[in-house]
Amino acid sequence: MQTKLTELLNITYPIIQAPMFLVSNVAMVTEAMKAGIAGCIPALNYRTLEDLRTAIKELQANKVEGGSFGFNLIVNKSNIKYRGQLEVLCEEGCDFIITSLGSPEETIRQAHAAGIKVFCDVTDLRFAKKVESLGADAAIAVNNEAGGHRGNLSPEELTSLLNKELSIPVISAGGVGCKADIDKMLSYGAAGVSVGSPFIASLEAGVTEEYKQACVDYGADDIIMTERISGTPCTVINTPYVQKIGTKATWLENLLNKNRKLKKWVKMVRFSIGMKATEKAAKKATYKTVWVAGPSIEHTKEILPVKDIVAKLIN
Repeated sequence: MQTKLTELLNITYPIIQAPMFLVSNVAMVTEAMKAGIAGCIPALNYRTLEDLRTAIKELQANKVEGGSFGFNLIVNKSNIKYRGQLEVLCEEGCDFIITSLGSPEETIRQAHAAGIKVFCDVTDLRFAKKVESLGADAAIAVNNEAGGHRGNLSPEELTSLLNKELSIPVISAGGVGCKADIDKMLSYGAAGVSVGSPFIASLEAGVTEEYKQACVDYGADDIIMTERISGTPCTVINTPYVQKIGTKATWLENLLNKNRKLKKWVKMVRFSIGMKATEKAAKKATYKTVWVAGPSIEHTKEILPVKDIVAKLIN
């Protein structure tokens, strides 16, 4: 399974354990590295820059041959911690950074100066071409089977298109829950895959047993889109609470989103409220359950250690 991704990150298998808000942690990524893949954590999972710095040092101490680690940065204005997080990552060092939801130009410049590779989330050819021109080391093709914020094109459409048009490696994100899925993505021209939802139901994941069990009990048909978390369509498990509150933005949010001056602030407030609600559901049992996941939970049949989930993906 040697590909351009395994060469870029010096990993054994072309798999990135995707960064998941509130789910990903040092324990998960450590086990991912031991299993021969890369692991990634959202920088926003850490409340302070010192917490982030501590996590980086722990991962550096835990690193083994055949594995690598990185962090995800939200690079748009909704993340007021972005510049501080980037500074800490460049000071302490990591193998790679994944950028999401904004221009990666500043991240690429600073990360490359620190010897850190940068992969950029993209959902279409236009933005993929843009990040390539800015010097991204790879494009992460977020397709319409991804969990959380996803794209509009199918894995085959998006991966094949980007592989044909770009000179940098393409990593397919979404729709991978077993080895057959990985083989498909590689056949479309992907240099590797980013896998998230199957790792929610891992022993090491930092979420409630209820969240993990939901990924076992529910399947692909139970995944729906909602605008009620961040203001941007996001995939969640269709729990009774999600059914109760609905999946569309409120009339007031829609009205304010049409105002050029207020639109940015409305999105920031909605993002903040949504993230707090998601955190409550992930960290403690509550009837207000909003669990983010993708359709690849179809293959999740039990809660397992990360090493066993990786084994299922490669065998």
